Amino acid sequence: MALRINDEAPDFTAESTEGTINFHDWIGSGWTILFSHPKDFTPICTTELGYMAGLKPEFEKRGCKIIGISVDGVAEHEKWSEDIKSSQGNELNYPLVGDPELKVVKAYDMLPADSGDTSEGRTAADNATARSVFIIGPDKKIKATFTYPMSSGRNFDEILRLLDSIQLTAKEQVATPVNWNPGEDVVILPAISDEQAKEKYPDGWNAPLPYLRYVPDPGK
Repeated sequence: MALRINDEAPDFTAESTEGTINFHDWIGSGWTILFSHPKDFTPICTTELGYMAGLKPEFEKRGCKIIGISVDGVAEHEKWSEDIKSSQGNELNYPLVGDPELKVVKAYDMLPADSGDTSEGRTAADNATARSVFIIGPDKKIKATFTYPMSSGRNFDEILRLLDSIQLTAKEQVATPVNWNPGEDVVILPAISDEQAKEKYPDGWNAPLPYLRYVPDPGK
């Protein structure tokens, strides 16, 4: 069954570059970004893993952990990490899970159930759909997910922006409009009546349409 927003993120126990990971325990009470890779020593994933290592302090400010997974074993990950550091300038500073039996990628619906039970002999093209990102909340539920093709590097600055939006909207009764960035105006949820909104926003709002009510970012 396909995973959807608000589904519980499948739990798993697996080896990683930072030891054994019991996923739900590892998440704890914070947020998590889980992002997957179809094979070690692939060029675009190398750039992504290095960039995420550089962004880690920004995710930490938001109470969010980073964890990667690649369809190979941990021994290969450790060799790959040397290439990541030498070419990208950032050392791998978060766990990279090994999935040589394809259990995790199947649990997350990134490979079909009939894909076998080993990464041996499989190419990156065989695993091309293992290019997903999951934003997981403190309640262990999936808050957002998307998948890129192998030929297009993922935009992790956008993932950081999306996390800002999700965290804000989880706390406040607002939504974020197109191309929103922190500090910009947000929209009062349609489910909130004008009477209810007046209690929180006594200075009012800008409403070009009755159902489109802009107010300043309450997170700032």
